[in-house]
Amino acid sequence: MLAALVLATDVRAQTKLASPAVPGPPPHESIPVGHWEIGALRQESAGKLRKLHSTPEGGGEVPYQAWVESSTLLFRADEMDWDEDTGDMHASGHVYFHDFREQHEMWCDHLEYNTDSETGKFYKVRGQTVPRLSTRPGVLTTTSPFYFQGEWAERNGDLYTLHDGFVTNCKMPSPWWRMKGPRFVIEPGQKALSYKTFFLLAGVPLFFAPYFYHSLEAEPRKSGFLLPSIGNSTKGGILLGAGYYWAINRSHDLTYRVQWYTSRGFAHHLDFRGKPREGTEYSALVYGVQDNGKPGTDPVQKYSGISLYAIGRSDLGDGWTAHGEANYITSLRFRQEWTNSYNEAVGSEMHSVAFLNKDWDGYTFNGIFSRLENFQSVEKQIVNPDTGAVQTVPDVVQIRKLPEAEFSGRDRRFLRKLPLWFSFDSAAGLLSRSQPVFSSDGTQLIDRFQTGPLMTRVNLAPRLTGVLHFGDFHLIPTLGIHETYYSESQALNNGLYRVIGTDLVRSAREFSLDMIFPSLSRVYQKKTFLGDKLKHVMEPRATYHYLTGIGDEFDRFIRFDETDLLANSNDLLLSFTNRIYAKRGDNVQEVFTWELKQKRYFDPTFGGALVEGQRNVFDSTADLAAYAFVAGPRGESPIVSSLRVSPVGGVGFRWQTDYDPRMNGIVNSTLGIDYRWKKYFASASNSQVHVDPALGTPSADQYRVRVGYGNTNSRGLSAAVDAIYDYRTRTLDYTTTQATYNTDCCGLSVQYYWNGISNLGGFRVALSIANIGSFGTLTRQERLF
Repeated sequence: MLAALVLATDVRAQTKLASPAVPGPPPHESIPVGHWEIGALRQESAGKLRKLHSTPEGGGEVPYQAWVESSTLLFRADEMDWDEDTGDMHASGHVYFHDFREQHEMWCDHLEYNTDSETGKFYKVRGQTVPRLSTRPGVLTTTSPFYFQGEWAERNGDLYTLHDGFVTNCKMPSPWWRMKGPRFVIEPGQKALSYKTFFLLAGVPLFFAPYFYHSLEAEPRKSGFLLPSIGNSTKGGILLGAGYYWAINRSHDLTYRVQWYTSRGFAHHLDFRGKPREGTEYSALVYGVQDNGKPGTDPVQKYSGISLYAIGRSDLGDGWTAHGEANYITSLRFRQEWTNSYNEAVGSEMHSVAFLNKDWDGYTFNGIFSRLENFQSVEKQIVNPDTGAVQTVPDVVQIRKLPEAEFSGRDRRFLRKLPLWFSFDSAAGLLSRSQPVFSSDGTQLIDRFQTGPLMTRVNLAPRLTGVLHFGDFHLIPTLGIHETYYSESQALNNGLYRVIGTDLVRSAREFSLDMIFPSLSRVYQKKTFLGDKLKHVMEPRATYHYLTGIGDEFDRFIRFDETDLLANSNDLLLSFTNRIYAKRGDNVQEVFTWELKQKRYFDPTFGGALVEGQRNVFDSTADLAAYAFVAGPRGESPIVSSLRVSPVGGVGFRWQTDYDPRMNGIVNSTLGIDYRWKKYFASASNSQVHVDPALGTPSADQYRVRVGYGNTNSRGLSAAVDAIYDYRTRTLDYTTTQATYNTDCCGLSVQYYWNGISNLGGFRVALSIANIGSFGTLTRQERLF
């Protein structure tokens, strides 16, 4: 809020006072409290009345050679009359006043002041005070003092009033912004008020405010109306906004904003925050839209809805902590219609989780409540075969844990004389899963897969690990057991999976052997552009893994999380990593890394769990590649390549690929390049997915580019552009362009955005005031820099 501009007299300054236009002497710390020092080229006394002159006997004038000073105040002028008994002071000619306690100073033509009551008037006044720097992310900062000027000012104890003047923190004499008005009332450390003020930018009035309030307390909190906003949206038309901030109490506040889209309806924003005690805090963001209907649609399409995001944490003492995060939307279609965020528009999962945690002596306990919503599509339009009516059915998978308790122990030495370590994972919980089942053409709801509301699952997985050393060759064998109890299972019935209430126990045995081979290395002493010398290291490694006991019962287990992905496996993972280290002076950096991995499956059907012609995901495949690749029996996985290069400072290159020998080509690829030099920065990336259609994963070929110059606190012009382009569909999915011009004391930002997923775009504008903050329609989270 621009009310913060009257911070010009904040007494809790944390930086050194800037040099005044006409310098005054420093304070005399040796002056005792309550005592005064007097000095002048020529003095006259009449009792306790002191007349101080800066005019020597021979005539002429020496400015500032008459002064009265204590441990807290300093007065200097050409002519001064001061009554030591009453404290009355009259000063004229180059008057200078400095308050060392409140770290501000003033110059004026003449003053009338009482040093006992600390009241007085200053005429034709100008002054400055030290700012309190704000180092919050995204806030423009400056060390320039706040400057004020007026026809006259008065002080009454701790209360200051400036008449017919202005305040600014820009460099004088030509400030970029000013707040000008007939009266400013300031109580240092408490509050600042202004009446009938104009805010001027480069001399141009931007708006008029009959009343402004701003708190100067260490933790400023005051209820009040927010500045109105205006903008434009390609989807909603002209946007008009207003809001209110409610400081509920010392620990809680609430901000409400309403936006009126002239062609669509009203959007509501609610932001609630609380911090009732140290170590406990929470917040909630609620966004809702009352949609009157999309213009040009027949019948009228309305996408009203609500989204909620809440987060909290609390330190409960004795090592116990509680954390929570909640996400909720009424429908994916609502979010895609109204969100400005590209990530939200394409995201299909909503995670909500609350957990109680404690770590102690190598053990961990978690008590978890969670809710996962995975939207398979935006929505389904179902036709009632009897009435012909169209019904909207959410196509979403819901998984709940109500609750689940997890208890695990990290590796502990089993026997002191043997290289054996014991660890375990265990969990017990009440779970549920539900999802609709549609016909192949998606027009009919034919069934709903639904477990009981409190299905029980108990899992215990102990492990015993050893270590064997043969010189530089190391073997790490691990034996494990997986015992899992399910109170319900699933079975095929007429081509559909249905829940059956049959107790089921899954018993699996696991063995793995990590083989760490000796590293091969060589040092190159020749100096290159990479560094003074180089070291090349090659690291071969192999892991054999065997798991049995599940067989063709894999499809009987209902899937909730990775615990349920265990399937028979007999595989060998081979990996080979090349690293190049460069020594630059006393620093050693890894400038090149290339890792190759592939698995050999000795059981191509995974114990009969594999179903041909569809997407299969098992624990032994999901831990290798980011994309599913099993649609039929396989003896080998794709070759996973991960390449990272950073040849010089500011330059980075990364390329991760999956090469599938069966398709004789790269099926997945993610390529990225980053560059930064001084204030210039650029990045480009490409993501491609080319997989077997039987896997059900859509192909993709997407490019992202970001180029810019400058940063938040750069003086002058900064600009950046960010764009996402889908080469497969030939569409621009998202773009944002921002330009910011920062002066010594303020900055103006203009941003244009376009979200092709939600077909929503428009302009955002923000004005930033150094050390204060910013206002406008462009928030910190939406900035490019």
